Amino acid sequence: MKLYTFLLVLLTLPVCVHADDVQLSNIITEDIEYQVDDTKLNGYLAYDSSIDKKRPGILVVHEWWGHNEYARSRVEMLAELGYVAFAVDMYGDGKLAQHPEDAGKFMNQVTKNMPLAEKRLAAALKVLNQQAVTDSSKTAAIGYCFGGGMVLHLARIGADIDGVVSFHGSLETQTPAKKDTVKARVLVLHGEEDPFIPPEQVDAFIEEMQNAGVKYEFIGYPNVKHSFTNPQADEFSEKFNLSALEYNQHADEDSWSRMQMFFDQIFN
Repeated sequence: MKLYTFLLVLLTLPVCVHADDVQLSNIITEDIEYQVDDTKLNGYLAYDSSIDKKRPGILVVHEWWGHNEYARSRVEMLAELGYVAFAVDMYGDGKLAQHPEDAGKFMNQVTKNMPLAEKRLAAALKVLNQQAVTDSSKTAAIGYCFGGGMVLHLARIGADIDGVVSFHGSLETQTPAKKDTVKARVLVLHGEEDPFIPPEQVDAFIEEMQNAGVKYEFIGYPNVKHSFTNPQADEFSEKFNLSALEYNQHADEDSWSRMQMFFDQIFN
């Protein structure tokens, strides 16, 4: 077959390649199933294949809605920054809430059984650290809303990680940090008009961190509500009559930038 005929055949073949397999970028993504007790958990991994050395690993803990596309998008954004990122599944079987009532139910099932939550977080961290591209000596966790509370819990119980970042996360706890227990540095990014987290909770959290000798930074955004990093917040607010939710582009971008600076500090 002549060369030009061969090329013409190639150009006319139907394209049946999955989007993840088209290397328009160097970001590799993978769905990973792991297990805690009898519950299957569905995680999502992303990393940049063009980096030829091991790099820090970041856990991403989802909002109360569950392991959804928003959590996955943050994993991919972290991969683009040069990290190995893994979105955890705290509810099991990739369970997703379609309504706030379901989200609250799923969330409460986890928060009322923190030993189970700890096992699921530990299992996810193990998956992350077992990746050939992960430098297991450098790890952190970020979380949104419910997930923010989860990563703060990791810090409080003395998990062996370098840092945690909470975006509009819950601050209340039944297990406050104890002095000389917390190994991780802590960054909290909070909307000051978040009705789910009243000022007295903020004050109590700051006092807790100070009493425990935690290296922490607390950033409050004036006139910013809950879920300020999620572009779908306004849609959810209107759909479910949740005035507490509101996307804020400035707070979203600034908090992401502060997270990057935080990682530069703890990993270098």
